[in-house]
Amino acid sequence: MNVRPGYRRDIKLRPSWRSQALNAVLRLTLGKPLTHESDIVALRRQYERLDARQFRVRPDVERTPVECGGVPGEWIVVPETRVARVLLYLHGGSFAFRFPNAHAALAARLCRQLRARALLPDYRLVPEFPFPAAPDDCHAAYRGLLEQGVDPANIVLAGDSAGGNLALVTLQRARAAGEPLPACAVLLSPAVDCTMGSPSMATYDGQDPMIRLASLLVLRRHYVPSPHLYTHPEVSPLFAEFRGFPPLFFQAGSTELLRDEAIRAAEKAHQAGVDVELELWPEAAHVFQIAGFLPEAALAINHIARFVRMRTGWLDVVA
Repeated sequence: MNVRPGYRRDIKLRPSWRSQALNAVLRLTLGKPLTHESDIVALRRQYERLDARQFRVRPDVERTPVECGGVPGEWIVVPETRVARVLLYLHGGSFAFRFPNAHAALAARLCRQLRARALLPDYRLVPEFPFPAAPDDCHAAYRGLLEQGVDPANIVLAGDSAGGNLALVTLQRARAAGEPLPACAVLLSPAVDCTMGSPSMATYDGQDPMIRLASLLVLRRHYVPSPHLYTHPEVSPLFAEFRGFPPLFFQAGSTELLRDEAIRAAEKAHQAGVDVELELWPEAAHVFQIAGFLPEAALAINHIARFVRMRTGWLDVVA
């Protein structure tokens, strides 16, 4: 009998036809894995053009360029925003890519339900700026919020994929510096182990419609030049000490490469006495929450809102 720990929930629903169609399209369009000869900067520009064409942000979303803690970024404000509440959202993209519209739209959907505003730092990317540039920028942005007088009890830290990695590293750094920690953190398919040692990396390579292990190995070389750093806690937060972290909420797809990254990090947090919840969504694509047309995405954001409401006391949150 396979008994699941109490903090873990395997979401019981049949994948929607839209989710199945998205997976099929991703398999057809993402093409071959990256190689060591791939031009990452040119690919970033290509992705940004695709982002501009394919993703739309609703007209009632205010997007304001800002510098916070010396790091450029933007504020996302929606009509429902209560200014005291801040979502610090760290975008994914394998430390190399950015998707400004896609992540702004996701942050805006979260803000509507949390009645918050969101800060999206534009942290430095590889290959131009390898580790530790990205964690330096994310910690600086968090410090900038504290310096502006934002109450840490009203800060929710969130990130997807590489951004989930950076969220956990930001918690490490803030704790080490004796800074107050945010109310909670939301981690969407976080990448937490640079050794690529999670079993799902092998099990679902070729099945995951979005990510290839070969591509991750190429991008790892750009982010962390030395293998000696692969187990450094600020590179692979799975190897950090989780004790004293605020409540953590993980979501991941049940058949994606990074599934076991979330499982292992949630287990370590639980063993350290952290208030943690983990959800695994059946056959969902990597960071499926970003695809606003998916019924699974809407439901997942409802679950995020419920978790945040219970950890912040924001009782008017729509969940």
